[in-house]
Amino acid sequence: MTETTSPRMAGYKWIALSNTTLGMLMASIDVNIVLISLPAIFRGININPLAPNEASYLLWMLMGYSMVTATLLVSFGRLSDMFGRVRLYNLGFAVFSFASILLSVTPGQGNTGALELIIFRLLQAVGGGFLFSNSTAILTDAFPSSERGMAMGLNQIAFIGGSLLGLILGGILSAINWRLVFLVSVPVGITGTIWAYLKLKEISAPHRQRIDFIGNTTFGAGLTIFLAALIYGIMPYGSSVMGWTNPWVKAGLAVGIILLIAFVFIETRVKYPMFRLSLFRIRMFAAGNVSGFLSSVARGGLTFMLIIWLQGIWLPLHGYNFVDTPLWAGIYMMPMMGGFFLMGPLSGWLSDRFGARGFSTGGMLLQMAGFLLLASLPANFSYVPFMLILVLFGLGMGMFASPNTTSIMNSVPAEHRGVASGMRSTIQNSGALLSMSVFFSIVIIGLTSKLPLVLYAGLVAQGLPPAVALHTANLPPTGALFAAFLGYNPLQQLIPPAVLANLPSAARNLILSKEFFPSLMAPAFMGSLRITLYGSAAMSLIAAIASMLRGERYIHDLEEAPSSQE
Repeated sequence: MTETTSPRMAGYKWIALSNTTLGMLMASIDVNIVLISLPAIFRGININPLAPNEASYLLWMLMGYSMVTATLLVSFGRLSDMFGRVRLYNLGFAVFSFASILLSVTPGQGNTGALELIIFRLLQAVGGGFLFSNSTAILTDAFPSSERGMAMGLNQIAFIGGSLLGLILGGILSAINWRLVFLVSVPVGITGTIWAYLKLKEISAPHRQRIDFIGNTTFGAGLTIFLAALIYGIMPYGSSVMGWTNPWVKAGLAVGIILLIAFVFIETRVKYPMFRLSLFRIRMFAAGNVSGFLSSVARGGLTFMLIIWLQGIWLPLHGYNFVDTPLWAGIYMMPMMGGFFLMGPLSGWLSDRFGARGFSTGGMLLQMAGFLLLASLPANFSYVPFMLILVLFGLGMGMFASPNTTSIMNSVPAEHRGVASGMRSTIQNSGALLSMSVFFSIVIIGLTSKLPLVLYAGLVAQGLPPAVALHTANLPPTGALFAAFLGYNPLQQLIPPAVLANLPSAARNLILSKEFFPSLMAPAFMGSLRITLYGSAAMSLIAAIASMLRGERYIHDLEEAPSSQE
């Protein structure tokens, strides 16, 4: 079989690419724009996210968006195959825009305002889920197989670029007014919604079948409960610095896993399953998703850890005020985006001609090298080596992302592209959330074992009363990490103001200086961070092996029958 492209389709494919790229850019900007803007957002609604009873609001603002999209993507992909990918993609644009308007006009203050923001943010994630689950399927429909890698590369530039651009925009807009952080998506969303409704069209005919309510419910509930347990597992519980001993967390993990196992059992027995597990018999589909999951686990927490490293240690040691570190952290991470911009479309274009295996495998090996090189850096590094490592990461991510995505989408029948796209995104988003939980837990364990003694000695040496120093040093290190992440001086948040006021001015100024806490935190943080980096390097190597095992180039459209050995 061969593919032909009519002149009318040749023009339409660029409409599909430009609109889905706009949608991915908008949705991905909103993934990270909140990371940098949280201090301004919480100040705007008069809430202290570091207060013991407010930490859950902070975590849900950070991770709730990703959790909802991960949970809904497979179901949305299946619904799109049944009722039309363009129809549900258009709905996603509209829902995302509506939620952005609600976020920008949130009326509440305090805990009420925080709860409103979280609810509207989760609604925004529903719109993002429709966009993420359908964009690659729409591109696969619109482009011939000989050009899909290039199209995926350009589309994923928007996704990765938007994630990093969100860090910059968040820092700039939140300095003006926190509502602009959400309002910036509104004109783009409205324009994209109108454009999508007018110009996008269904190419693959929808396949109406009975909805698998049991499978959808089991999968959605299982993944939601499991991911929510991961979120609460990294929160303090009672006298513990983390919540892994919380009976509800243990129960959530167990129930989530049981429901996901039940989902697999159900899907093999219903007539019209939500997801056809037989797709995993296609070697390229299975290998691509395995390598994508391992890559996501390896680097999913990387951005979060790099931001803490930059904001909590490196930038203050180099003279930056804590309040300015969120914006500058985004700026100093820009080289990663440059590497991805260079390699993403190039590797996609080349993979159209030579296949995905070599490029995706090479990308994972570059990512592994990046993790090992990062682990070799001291806490107070020189920027040029750090910049070059970020460029290497960007090159590796670009070399892997678009060829891997293209090979996954090329390997499935046209009628299953929506659910295949949703499964691919769900696997990667779940890996990223798992990565954040694992990275965060390892760092917290390291800080808990090493930081209190060092911090206690340092505070007592500056004249802080031993009882106050002991209390401050033994507070959950989560507060210190979140303070650094939010652009606050951790010790200014952890030490009572009345105690600081009674210290000699020289001692008080030293304790609150840019260098004091970062110097104490660096050894404990770097020891734990290196453990995560070595683990990520190992996972990247396994992902490279999985990618290599995908076999030769296989395109379902051009084959008479799928083969698991191609």
